[in-house]
Amino acid sequence: MGGDFAPVALVEGSVRAARELDTISSLILVGDEPRLKAELARFGEVSPKISIHHCTEVIAMGESPATAVRRKKDSSINRAVDLVKEGQADAVFSAGSTGAQVASSQLKLRTLDGIQRPAIAAVFPSPVKPFVLLDAGANTDCSPEMLLQFAVMGMVYSREVLGVTNPCVGLMSIGEEDAKGNATTKEAFGLMEASGLNFAGNIEGHDLFEGEVDVVVCDGFVGNVVLKTSESVARAIGIWLKREFLANPLRIMGAICLKGAVRSLKAKLDPSQYGGAPLLGVRGVSIIGHGSSNAMAVFNGIRSSATALKQDINHLIVAELNKVEARRRASVSAS
Repeated sequence: MGGDFAPVALVEGSVRAARELDTISSLILVGDEPRLKAELARFGEVSPKISIHHCTEVIAMGESPATAVRRKKDSSINRAVDLVKEGQADAVFSAGSTGAQVASSQLKLRTLDGIQRPAIAAVFPSPVKPFVLLDAGANTDCSPEMLLQFAVMGMVYSREVLGVTNPCVGLMSIGEEDAKGNATTKEAFGLMEASGLNFAGNIEGHDLFEGEVDVVVCDGFVGNVVLKTSESVARAIGIWLKREFLANPLRIMGAICLKGAVRSLKAKLDPSQYGGAPLLGVRGVSIIGHGSSNAMAVFNGIRSSATALKQDINHLIVAELNKVEARRRASVSAS
């Protein structure tokens, strides 16, 4: 029931996913049953894969996530996460309050062995190749150990879901030199350098879209600012281009000639192509959709959930984290 276009977009995307994705055996729509039935009725005969789990509450975007999750036991996000916790579902997708989904997933599903806090992994397009940035907003304050764990989780996701062989990891800082940054990033640099990961060192803001790294690690405060700023810049460029193309008849003719290229560029920058950002580090699959998710974004969010399940991301994260810890113990013993 969460998101700017709920429940319309959520239902439409789910109907398409049930019809087109063979990897999905069932889809449970969690929310107000009368409203959901009314939306499903628009599509005529609906796949038997789809069922409804009724609940009576919704967590609004302006509510305190932690407080709302505890008080609104019958909210759609709480009940959806409960289904995963109880084994009645394998994954949850929501376009509602990010904070509520993070809080509910962490509280009910708990974190994987060795993971201190989960992180939101956002996939960014670039002229060279997509890259994954984490944390994109779940944790505003992070320890160096948490940043190392984010690096491991991001590396596994990049390798298994984005198909990158031996992903290259970069640590977001204010300079490329290892002495640059605050106390947290300086210590995290040392941990990553000794981790055995394919670590490229510090990267700066202007390096993000150069295609040199596959995984960008930062705390949730920095990551969320980067995410929101990138979205804003993309929208602004679109507005500027449209304004300039319509400035005079000659430019309009040029715009017509470039219509195909502009459409292609718009598709590459469209966040709905990625569907959502996984909350990595919890016991289960929790995909966080954008608040403005349309039906396409919902469909792709469900698709990426199935991919994460098929690749057994959580098992691989724990295995890689154990390898990193083993290297650290061996290094301490040797010294």
